[in-house]
Amino acid sequence: MLTFRVSGDVAGMRLDRFIQRRIPRLSRTRAQAVIRECGYHADGRRRRSSDIVRSGEIVLLVRERFQEPDVPLTFDVVHDDGEILGLNKPAGLPIHRTASYHRHTLTYLLRERYGPGGFVPRVAHRLDRETSGLVLCGRSTFAERGLKTAFERRAVRKTYLAIVHGLPDTDTGEITVPMARAREGLHVLMETREDGLAAHTEYRVVARRAEHALLSLSPRTGRQHQLRVHLAAIGHPIVGDKLYGPERERPFLEVMEHGLTPDLVARLGHPRQALHALAAEVPHPRTGVVLRVEVPLAPDLASLWESLP
Repeated sequence: MLTFRVSGDVAGMRLDRFIQRRIPRLSRTRAQAVIRECGYHADGRRRRSSDIVRSGEIVLLVRERFQEPDVPLTFDVVHDDGEILGLNKPAGLPIHRTASYHRHTLTYLLRERYGPGGFVPRVAHRLDRETSGLVLCGRSTFAERGLKTAFERRAVRKTYLAIVHGLPDTDTGEITVPMARAREGLHVLMETREDGLAAHTEYRVVARRAEHALLSLSPRTGRQHQLRVHLAAIGHPIVGDKLYGPERERPFLEVMEHGLTPDLVARLGHPRQALHALAAEVPHPRTGVVLRVEVPLAPDLASLWESLP
């Protein structure tokens, strides 16, 4: 159940608009469907999309049965020295709990595998749900703090592989366009903007096809969606990207409304963003010696690359 208290600044707003404001990823059509399915007054009466919300009242969204989306529920351990745990996360598995994912998360699976009774490894950095590849965890509080400090100080060198649209003019390059949260549109969107925070990405062309390239990427900063935004900014968006591809966020909204249809997959070029966290070099929290952990390219991306003309 989700509970929303109406504040004075939105009093007088239609309920569907209020729900859109509180859950920005929803389109208005989807917000209206949510209200029809599970919108209630605090006294149990059903709500309508056209209801006008009043300051101080409680809006309830009650799901009769919560069913999490199906995702891969396994992961491989590629490194474990008692302090640092390296995992190969499959595409589709979210790391942390969200409104849609509770038990179908990497953190929950870690608790199932390593707890109760022991220290549950703690994830030290972010990785998008659709991105496959390496995730580093601390096997102790000391190791977790050491890893997170290394990421904060930019002492970790991460390498990604991405399949992108188009062919870069040069085999190597740098993208140093500042980034900020988008002023308009979906709340998850980032954009390049001169008044944004510094963002730095290095890239190298690994291989070329007729209309696509396989890139090795090294982010020097850790902005949200940095690689996806930077590659789109230079005209080479990642294949399958539902937010920053040629159609911008339209595919993302379509998935929210209708799911991942065959037509949409054909337009995207792949069911998910073709981005893979390949490797990381990090100072070991116990010894200070640089440790490199690497995982192979995800099978679906290897197959995609081989299928391209």
